[in-house]
Amino acid sequence: MVIKRLTLPASAAINCGIISTMSSQPSSSRSLRFSVLSAITFGLFVIACNAIADAPREITMGLVQKIFYFHVPCAWLLMLSTLVCAGGSIAYLFGGSERGDRIALSSAELGVLFGLCVLVSGPLWARAAWGVYWQWEARLTSSLLLWLMMVAYVLARRYGGPSARRLAAALALFAAIDIPLVYFSVRYFRSIHPQTTVVSTLVPGMRGAFWLSLLAFTSLWWLLISIRVAAEDRAAEIIDLEVLLDQAEEKKA
Repeated sequence: MVIKRLTLPASAAINCGIISTMSSQPSSSRSLRFSVLSAITFGLFVIACNAIADAPREITMGLVQKIFYFHVPCAWLLMLSTLVCAGGSIAYLFGGSERGDRIALSSAELGVLFGLCVLVSGPLWARAAWGVYWQWEARLTSSLLLWLMMVAYVLARRYGGPSARRLAAALALFAAIDIPLVYFSVRYFRSIHPQTTVVSTLVPGMRGAFWLSLLAFTSLWWLLISIRVAAEDRAAEIIDLEVLLDQAEEKKA
């Protein structure tokens, strides 16, 4: 294989060199961007953790109420991941955007991750607040459905066969439709969940800690999706190089 690649036609070698040069040019700036974003994310989490520790305890639930600062940001990131996944899927379905498809896949994986955090932290908080781990009420059920659709997207991409990407993109659009139901379910259905206005009713110490936590988790999400999309971009470039090499070998043969 090494001998074959060394004896590729000049045109193929030039094309490989161009692609390699294009891939290496932004690597330093990308590494710097990741480093800066990592430092910002770390700093935000340090500040947020201190703010959460100093925030007053809720009278009824006490210390367990501080799960709120983890649970709600993760729920927000589940919905954000789903929206970005749907946006990338639309770009792929109707515009043929390969990068949109890669962004959609990366977002779906983060949706599965943060959705799992929601479904683990929620019942722990519910046990202390309501005395039960789970109830089949509107907010809980619609959130579980949203997470399952993100899981279905990832599974479809892996095991869906030749039409996997289009099938998964359709699933992403259905998942996006569920987001308004998740958010507004506490308004229009009987629910034991707090209303969507709960943040505005927090005392100043709690409100500041919440927004800092939300900002820190959003920064983490941005860092993770940047890394994941970059990895998908590099994988796509490797596939392009392999196709180019195969074509050159076929022409030589």
